[in-house]
Amino acid sequence: MRALLTLTCAGQFMVLLDNTIVGAYVLLVAMLLLSGGVFADRFGRRRVFLTGVVVFTAASVVCSLAPSIGWLIVGRVFQGVGAAALSPASLALLAAAYPAPRERVRAIGLWAGFSGIGLAAGPLAGGILVEAFGWPAIFLVNVPIGAVLLLAGLPVLGESRNPSAPPIDVPGTVLSVAGVGAVTYGLIEGGSRGWTSPVILGSFAAGLVLLAAFVVVEGRVSTPMLPLRLFRQRLFTVSNTAMVVVGFALMGSSFFFSQFFVYVQGTSILVAGLRTLPTSLAMVIVSPYAGRFAARYGFRVVVSIGLALAGLGLLALDSVHADTGYGNVWWRLAVVGIGFALTMSPLTGAAIQAVSPQEGGLASGVSSTTRQIGAVLGVAVLGVIVHTRESGGASFGSGLNSAFLAAGAVTLACAVFTGLWLTAARTPRGVRGEQSGGQAVGEPLLTAPRSRPTS
Repeated sequence: MRALLTLTCAGQFMVLLDNTIVGAYVLLVAMLLLSGGVFADRFGRRRVFLTGVVVFTAASVVCSLAPSIGWLIVGRVFQGVGAAALSPASLALLAAAYPAPRERVRAIGLWAGFSGIGLAAGPLAGGILVEAFGWPAIFLVNVPIGAVLLLAGLPVLGESRNPSAPPIDVPGTVLSVAGVGAVTYGLIEGGSRGWTSPVILGSFAAGLVLLAAFVVVEGRVSTPMLPLRLFRQRLFTVSNTAMVVVGFALMGSSFFFSQFFVYVQGTSILVAGLRTLPTSLAMVIVSPYAGRFAARYGFRVVVSIGLALAGLGLLALDSVHADTGYGNVWWRLAVVGIGFALTMSPLTGAAIQAVSPQEGGLASGVSSTTRQIGAVLGVAVLGVIVHTRESGGASFGSGLNSAFLAAGAVTLACAVFTGLWLTAARTPRGVRGEQSGGQAVGEPLLTAPRSRPTS
């Protein structure tokens, strides 16, 4: 069990570390994550995980040796495909290996903790590798990690799948990939092309139409890739909604942390990366305990406290400026890291806990997709805030302050939202607990789920 936990966490860390070092493949990852989770449930989580490792590692070699921009793009495309298979399959493996709710939440806590660490450590790792070894190093760093994952995973990982998984929903798969891709492309390119440009407006319009068609198709086909019934479960819907906010605030603000030190306080890229360490270290220290806290006190309490801390930390960054000493900055970054470390794993655990064990890959894909879309949305929206303030005559530092203020306000609002709604609905006939193994209303996750009585 420990070996499986280590391997799946390491795989997720590799994917998200590369996600923050170079963000070009974010589009493809966002497009394919949901499909990757569905494929893992149907064709085998071990098979999809190891296939993703092989593709991602081989693509990293291609990127590092790319003789032209064309080859680099090809390598990044295949990295995105590998990441979209590897990430949801790793979480689905954990969900299948830990059927008891309390142990599952703790395991997911470590997995989500490595996700947060990878997100936060990316800017630092990228700065160190580029300055010390040049740009190819940011891709080569994946090769030894991938080799270890493959060699260790072949004898250790056991296969699991959903024996009742339906056939692949081709129309749903095509519509989801195209719809998410169009919206994500608009968010990524809107800042450079202009938010009112025909290409960006057309991208958003096409994405919304495709996603609306996806919802219609999924409601009518007999074997949908994303059963809409899942969203009738409050725990699943609220946890994924909150995950959008976590991606928005964590990735959006982290993108600007190093820019504050470089462009406002005038440090080098390497020093800026080192100065963002409090966020990463806080996640390293706190993340292993987040799952335990969720198992003991319940998802709602831990998530709401975490979001409140993260929001307050981001609001505190609104007052930093060029002359603020580092002694008065680091603790604000640490509070942000502590807050998001407490939030990510319980939210992921809640999404997994709300579905049946056979649908672990699907739930993982949905959770990863919502976080990824939130991350792209955060960078785009906070970037617009910074640009708008600069266009109005404010300094870049003032624009960053406004961006941190907006991220903090959204995070605090989400803390209130989860405090009110991050619970499983009560089941009828006086039975506590969710029919699919979810957490009862406000109840710590201490015992195995009880099934709904039959009529």
